[in-house]
Amino acid sequence: MSKESVLNRLEKEWENLLQSLEGLSAEEMCRPGAAGEWSVRDILAHVTTWDAEALKNLPLILKFQKTPLYSSLYGGVDEFNRLEQQRKRDLSVAEVRRQLGEAHAHLLDYLEGAPSEAFISGSRFQRRLREDTYGHYPEHARAITAWKTRKKEQPG
Repeated sequence: MSKESVLNRLEKEWENLLQSLEGLSAEEMCRPGAAGEWSVRDILAHVTTWDAEALKNLPLILKFQKTPLYSSLYGGVDEFNRLEQQRKRDLSVAEVRRQLGEAHAHLLDYLEGAPSEAFISGSRFQRRLREDTYGHYPEHARAITAWKTRKKEQPG
């Protein structure tokens, strides 16, 4: 994939994620159950975490440095996710949305300046970017959309 095609895919999946939020009030976004016990607000905080993780780790990859092992530092990715959710649990929807937009904008700024060869299919850089962002967003957009559908089907 070229840099342009990767960035286009990233933005397409980002827009799909944002579209999944349409029609939800702040109150609805705080209701648990969108993904397990997580609310939509929790999902957005989670996505923000992984955009930030991409932004921390992609420069290390370009410098051929090791990235942190979540298993060594936290006991695994699930525990890292749990700790991050716990840290962000009291943030308002407005604050989560602000952080989400800010993290994504910083990531895009970084990616615009990254060398084109970093985006080659199968490269360590491209794989990490995909895992943390455009391969990750659809999972959560689908969960939000499915939750909205279930919510509409419930009486009352």
